[in-house]
Amino acid sequence: MAAPFARLAGNAPKRLCLRPSTFSRNTISRCRSISTTLPRRQAEPTSYQATRLIPTDPTFTSFANKEGHSEDEFAADMESTDTGANRKIRHYTVNFGPQHPAAHGVLRLILELNGEEIVRADPHVGLLHRGTEKLIEYKTYMQALPYFDRLDYVSMMTNEQCFSLAVEKLLNVEIPERAKWIRTLFGEITRILNHLMSVLSHAMDVGALTPFLWGFEEREKLMEFYERVSGARLHAAYVRPGGVSQDIPIGLLDDIYQWATQFGDRIDETEELLTDNRIWKARTQGVGVVSAAEALNMSFTGVMLRGSGVPWDIRKSQPYDAYDQVEFDVPVGVNGDCYDRYLCRMEEFRQSLRIIHQCLNKMPAGPVRVEDYKISPPPRAAMKENMEALIHHFLLFTKGYSVPPGETYSAIEAPKGEMGVFLVSDGSERPYRCKIRAPGFAHLGGFDQVSRGHLLADAVAIIGTMDLVFGEVDR
Repeated sequence: MAAPFARLAGNAPKRLCLRPSTFSRNTISRCRSISTTLPRRQAEPTSYQATRLIPTDPTFTSFANKEGHSEDEFAADMESTDTGANRKIRHYTVNFGPQHPAAHGVLRLILELNGEEIVRADPHVGLLHRGTEKLIEYKTYMQALPYFDRLDYVSMMTNEQCFSLAVEKLLNVEIPERAKWIRTLFGEITRILNHLMSVLSHAMDVGALTPFLWGFEEREKLMEFYERVSGARLHAAYVRPGGVSQDIPIGLLDDIYQWATQFGDRIDETEELLTDNRIWKARTQGVGVVSAAEALNMSFTGVMLRGSGVPWDIRKSQPYDAYDQVEFDVPVGVNGDCYDRYLCRMEEFRQSLRIIHQCLNKMPAGPVRVEDYKISPPPRAAMKENMEALIHHFLLFTKGYSVPPGETYSAIEAPKGEMGVFLVSDGSERPYRCKIRAPGFAHLGGFDQVSRGHLLADAVAIIGTMDLVFGEVDR
């Protein structure tokens, strides 16, 4: 019997050419082309029969194969054996991003698909690489601080906080209590800023636009708090080694309190739209499931780890600044899917509000940075009256300050996970080495394992729940 069509298609070296069947050749007299266009000398065709294309091997001299079957017998055999069980489908490779609207920046994924099922995912990073770690080696410790704003540009002050804690460890300085509480206050405001962007852009990626518009109204209010305290809406450079750059303006704490009292209602409104929505549940429940063991093996931190049932939070286990003086709970997921991670982030909104209220009630008076003018600049009034203060200010912002030789690792619970800085000092005014541990890099590295077996549409939901920002991933 003739080889079926699927067997011919499986022979890689051979190319199939298509020619009309015998019946269609008889209807049109001596047309060498398989096109249905008629020669000009022929007035009209005898009949308009559809041309049926049959695969043939160009190496055959005639259609009859070695077993002696004719063309009609081969066609009948092809129709009888052309079933789904005999077909072989090659995996399809597509580029997801970097122009895709759900790529969250410059993410490029090479997806290998079996139909719509993801067989393999290969993330390509580096499109936003700027050599941040190398640039820091050529800057003073004060000049290196703004680079951290540019890493995770959705949660800026927590990045500054991580670097400042590392420098303070090497300097062996203790910052004032008021500076600790201000850092804690704006650390939680930054966490809400980040989760608003994360949850609502995730919802928008899977088709829910309304919460995104509501949430950005709240983000604008928080950006105003950033601007009033530091002068900038995004790259604040507010948290610095030795404390913070300046004290909170008069009236800002009252405005933060008024905002915090009404933000709980905005959380409830968002949950009314999403939490029990059957479409949202269908797109997130059972999608991107990560067990606790897998999350630990892939170095997941933050919500990606707590959503799988591991109650790990650096603010509890290794508290820094004023986190040992506030009360809050750590939300933990059960199933480890996108829906549980969404619920964890929604609960972290409420826990951050608890911490903000405690910071407002317990905010002490006093200075906001250390009194050592070799580390923090003197007040502006002193610069106009005292020559020594002016010299300190000039040296601090030109030459910088020397840090004793040593190395340290400082980690904080950033909104996306564990943000770490490994800092090495050789005793000069510039870091010898500054290694940045970004949580999103580990999360993106586990995308292949998390997305395998899901559909192409689920890749969008998984990317959204990982909360990726490529300023910190590519660095």
